Amino acid sequence: MYDGRPLRAKSARYGETEGELLTAHSLTTLRRADTITARIGCIPGLPPRFPLWLRAASFLHDTGKAAEGLQRQIGNTNDPPKIWGERHEVLSLGFLPTVLAALPEEEILWIATGVVTHHLPLTGERGRRHALLPIYNRATAEDFAKKFGPIDADTVQDLTDWLHTTAVNTGLIPAGPCPTLTPETLVKDAHTLFGELLDQWEWPLLEPDAEIHGITAVLLQGGVTMADRMASAHTPVHQNHPLTPAYRDRLENRLTSQGHRLRPHQAQAARISGHVFIRAWTGSGKTEAALLWALRNLQEMTATGQGTPRIFYLLPYLAAINAMVRRLESDLHAQGEIGVSHSHAASYYLSRALEDECPTDAQALAAARKSLAQENATRLFRELIRVGTPYQPLRGTLAGPAHSSVLLDTANSLFILDELHAYDPRRLGMILAMMRFWERLGGRFAIVSATLPDALQEAIHTALTHQVHLIEPPQGTVFPRRHRLSTRPHTLRSPEAIAEMTGRLQAGEALLVVANNRPTARALYRELGPIARHIHNDPDAAIMLHSRYRRDHRADIEDRIRRRYKNGHQHRKGGILVATQTVEVSLDVDFDSIHTACAPMDALCQRFGRVNRSGARPPADVTVHTPQYMPRRGEPGFFADGVYPKQPVALAWNILQRHHGHIIDEAMITTWLNEIYANTDGSWGASWRTELEHFKERFTEAFLTWTEPFRDRSDLKDDFDAMFDGKEAILTTDRDEYARRLATDNGRRPGRLLAEDLLIPIAGNTQTTWDDKLKVHIINAEYDKENGLGTVRR
Repeated sequence: MYDGRPLRAKSARYGETEGELLTAHSLTTLRRADTITARIGCIPGLPPRFPLWLRAASFLHDTGKAAEGLQRQIGNTNDPPKIWGERHEVLSLGFLPTVLAALPEEEILWIATGVVTHHLPLTGERGRRHALLPIYNRATAEDFAKKFGPIDADTVQDLTDWLHTTAVNTGLIPAGPCPTLTPETLVKDAHTLFGELLDQWEWPLLEPDAEIHGITAVLLQGGVTMADRMASAHTPVHQNHPLTPAYRDRLENRLTSQGHRLRPHQAQAARISGHVFIRAWTGSGKTEAALLWALRNLQEMTATGQGTPRIFYLLPYLAAINAMVRRLESDLHAQGEIGVSHSHAASYYLSRALEDECPTDAQALAAARKSLAQENATRLFRELIRVGTPYQPLRGTLAGPAHSSVLLDTANSLFILDELHAYDPRRLGMILAMMRFWERLGGRFAIVSATLPDALQEAIHTALTHQVHLIEPPQGTVFPRRHRLSTRPHTLRSPEAIAEMTGRLQAGEALLVVANNRPTARALYRELGPIARHIHNDPDAAIMLHSRYRRDHRADIEDRIRRRYKNGHQHRKGGILVATQTVEVSLDVDFDSIHTACAPMDALCQRFGRVNRSGARPPADVTVHTPQYMPRRGEPGFFADGVYPKQPVALAWNILQRHHGHIIDEAMITTWLNEIYANTDGSWGASWRTELEHFKERFTEAFLTWTEPFRDRSDLKDDFDAMFDGKEAILTTDRDEYARRLATDNGRRPGRLLAEDLLIPIAGNTQTTWDDKLKVHIINAEYDKENGLGTVRR
């Protein structure tokens, strides 16, 4: 105690008069560590005592807050608060040799590793205050002791008694007499142990044990930071998995009531243990097959000591993610139990909360607060099923106190990877490198696709060390023949194309038009939109979708598209949707026909999948227009419509022309993809493989090497974000509204979330003005809610 006050771990939270007791926080953190170790289970290759190290480090991580300077800093003494300026986690080390005296020295060093690294990197550039080594360096025992200031002897002994008794009662140490600890011994032991940690981790680890020791260290750091954050947030985590055997029972009952049963590939998926490819046509129940596979493997892994596997359902596009969350909540009867894991998760929750409202400012603020709480709960690993992009779990490779917990959470997990073909070689190479690492941590994969070329299967086989089973419809299965292919020698904007599409609108069709770039889409919409609205006397008969809308406007557009063209809609309406690539793997919609610019075959297959989606009608027309090649600024070579590299598009165009007038299915498209990806000398397929391997190896070397587990990796964060995170800006005309929303709730995070609805995704090379006051990029551009972003003015 100081001034008669019990030790506190933190200052008072907003609305509270006193901070949390140090003993309460330590015990809560230990309980959270118990939850984590039960969830994660035994990680392959890690020392069997890893769970105990994690529990002990979580329990003792904040004991250094017993220093008077820290208690004064958080307002827990009679003196005015004053910055202490020292690191409590370093002083915490001093309690370990006494409280854990019954454990071997080697184990105490591992526990000390978890304690000292839960806030800052251990090593970094000399002189940088955000790493522990530059702060304390190798100070003498006397200089080290002077840094921490006065520490009350009775306080240290009382805390030691409590720590020892609790450690015995929770199984951390065997029973024995309570030890004595003085402030002088506390600081001396902290200095000695900190020096031993520097000896262990300051320099790169040497083989042969370097890699496994490095991984163990990072995952231990991740466990302590995860337990600490969970305890501090007081957020409960889900213990019961939403995917249960009841899912299969419900699925089979539903199919039986419709006169059906599980398809062969679904039944086979339910029997597979380990990695699997699931390749089947659109609408054949691939998602159900993946969930049946996950259920089988979840039960097996739990029974064999691999904890309670988290399920990561990873998709390439945000719209697809949002739709999948709703689907899983419905199919699994798991309302509120599916996490959304992507960079705009809070915006998703907010749009969902307000989708049927015209809110007042007060209602919007309340919804924003709730949405942020939901996002934060997912960030704190609440849900056992999370839907997102691969980039969120990939961020675990940045390690350190901020990201190592993400890495630990992926251990012994199940990953459903949908439409891997949608990624360019750089991102795909990174994902494959990460898959190999996740496999090493006990992970299992289901790769799901309607068209999975052999080359991609081979790349995945090469990346993983265990067998990947292939599940596809049995030989002789007749694939639904949903499409009749036509090619046109003129471009999508030609007068001939406009006349043909106008005819389809006049015939009452629901027409999908897909351009490769936004200017073409906007031009087509200007010509065809008024025609569709006139024919149907309905403003929603013409809609445009691309990637350059304000967040709030985009959400509204997607809702309008779903209402009019949702797959399985009983009262289908005619009209037109003009879109870019954003429609490829996003909305569950169904159109009568499509006109599209030529693109890589993978992309075309996805576009075709929006037409006659369930195959309930006779083969529908899918019309592909000749590509137009042009240079792209700053890059060599030519690109289809300035977007796609010429070679794969040209290969696709040649194949399509050979099959003009044919009725086609996904099996045929897979054969075509194998032809395009063929690995022959000088072929595009060979260069694709070379590029893929290059980026896989580069990512492994930069992010998946653990010989320096506690080196400050913050310098890699910008590189990582540049690879995955786009750039966003607001319009000059929205600046005042952005500032008003930002100021809502006294400038706290809910106001920023409300303001983020005004952000527009833009290309990374777009010229913007940085507003330092609002911390946002600003553009002067043409824009309206219907057409989205137009010309950006200088």
